[in-house]
Amino acid sequence: MKQIAVLGMPNTGKSTFFNRLTGADASIGNWPGITVDLMMAKVKLGSSEAEIVDLPGIYDLRGFSEDEAVVRKFLEHTPLHLVLIILNATQLDRQLSLALQIKRLNLPAVLLLNMADEAPQFGVEIDRDKMSDRLKMPVVPISAKYGKNYDTAYQTISDTLDRQEQAVSAQSLDQCMKCDNQMASEMGSLMQDAIKLPKTFKDNLTTRLDRVLLHPVFGLPIFFGAMFLMFQLVYAIGTPIQDIMGQGADWFQGAVLEPTLAGLPEMLRGLLVDGLYSGLSVVLSFIPVIILFFFAMAIVEDSGYLSRSAFLMDAFMARLGLDGRSFVMSLMGFGCNVPAIMGTRVMRSPGLRLLTMLVIPFSLCSARLNVFIFMTAALFSATVAPIVLFSLYIFSFVAAILTAALFKSKYKNDDPLILELPPYRFPTLKQMLLRSWSELKHFWRWSYKFIIFGVVAIWVLNNFPPGVPPASPETFSGIIGQWLQPILGPIGINPQLAVALIFGFIAKEIVIGGLAVIYGQSDNALMGAIAAQIDWAQAYSFMLFTLLYTPCLSTVAVLKSESKSWKFTAFSIVWSLVLAWGASFVFYQGSKALSF
Repeated sequence: MKQIAVLGMPNTGKSTFFNRLTGADASIGNWPGITVDLMMAKVKLGSSEAEIVDLPGIYDLRGFSEDEAVVRKFLEHTPLHLVLIILNATQLDRQLSLALQIKRLNLPAVLLLNMADEAPQFGVEIDRDKMSDRLKMPVVPISAKYGKNYDTAYQTISDTLDRQEQAVSAQSLDQCMKCDNQMASEMGSLMQDAIKLPKTFKDNLTTRLDRVLLHPVFGLPIFFGAMFLMFQLVYAIGTPIQDIMGQGADWFQGAVLEPTLAGLPEMLRGLLVDGLYSGLSVVLSFIPVIILFFFAMAIVEDSGYLSRSAFLMDAFMARLGLDGRSFVMSLMGFGCNVPAIMGTRVMRSPGLRLLTMLVIPFSLCSARLNVFIFMTAALFSATVAPIVLFSLYIFSFVAAILTAALFKSKYKNDDPLILELPPYRFPTLKQMLLRSWSELKHFWRWSYKFIIFGVVAIWVLNNFPPGVPPASPETFSGIIGQWLQPILGPIGINPQLAVALIFGFIAKEIVIGGLAVIYGQSDNALMGAIAAQIDWAQAYSFMLFTLLYTPCLSTVAVLKSESKSWKFTAFSIVWSLVLAWGASFVFYQGSKALSF
């Protein structure tokens, strides 16, 4: 099995090319000797079977961030048959140094100049033959987004790989990286000989859009307005689809599942129907909304607008001891807190990393999104529900801002922000679908074991000890819920909701499935049962607590591994619990006072 590494700077389309080359059939795993997870895939290139590893995006092999250290360690300890270098063809004056560094390591490489279709628009001209001759490696201009010249790139990679029989280990990076003056001279000569850059870049669409979207006064309101419209769109399209799926699940249970399992012992039938099926069907009914959400987020991120949001927020975040990257990591946390926390490795300042890791768990992740979509649909009208959901996103930002303001002196930051603003590009339909599918697979891969465990455990608590009515105060779940009432009662959370919250610590995906088991209902019937038992203030307090309280077990594990401190991890858990209870208490008691 031949080994290939994909290397490039952030925002060069490296992952887009990786997905196109591998068909998005990749898995995340731990590479031997490397302490972080890398994206890997096995493909056939020409006559060779190859394993391709997508390395973290880096700016320089001599850098000091954790991602740069990971790449250096990988290159030093992993013999490779080929390195695929992805550079942005419109920014070679800033990116070509990475290709020169790989050349100095004497590694077999192919240079792919991505976004080559945009180069003429910026007045950039490239003589790829001269560049290939000077770099001693094949050079292929491509468009990973549209697949332009992809066949040529594929054939070049295959031919180069077939000729490379033996894996090559990189020479010592310390020795190769010392000759800065020589490398600068080589890059200057190469730029002059093979690349023509305009004296001034054209006033293109990106420049004109940035005048509006990066406006110092109107930029942020436009951004939050766009996000609000995105939630409205997700609800408008996703809710009817979700209702259809819920009706289909109810029909299948009544027409197929229950008659098929009618002959089983009552206890086993209850476990399978009221436990596993009810819990899982409720969770699965939210998949269309999750896909739509990530579809919309793919547009925001891949269009280049997400980088602009970091730029817009940087000045404000700096007052909180953070920077624009912290804001981007928090936005990434809307998908899942785990990769967002891992993404803080690009930050050199330990204080900035820890403070960012402290605020990321307040991001409204996809698992919490399930809970909130369900509760808003159950307790609020279709007109009000998107506004309620948007308010929870605002609360997530408020919690992060408050946390950063309180603890910025404890975790000080001295790391300047370096940020690339790519041109605006509307992603292709294929890109958006692949991104949504990838996020959905990631969500399900992380959650399905937790969901199954959670709904079974809650069903057991809800039906034992034997001889008592299910879901009654005499069951284990009833006893636990009553025991927690002195703590959770003042914030409007009843015993049934309390039990679901306990299992939500394992994974927030369990909360809705757990409620289906606790109430013995599914989908629309479950919504009706909950709406009949609690009012809107209790529902909002429950959602607010779910948003802010202890993150899931996976997030806690990553917090520990990334911070390398149990003390920091414990502090993060305690602080989130305190903030969740305090915010819910103020809201619930305040709403009760205003209602009189």
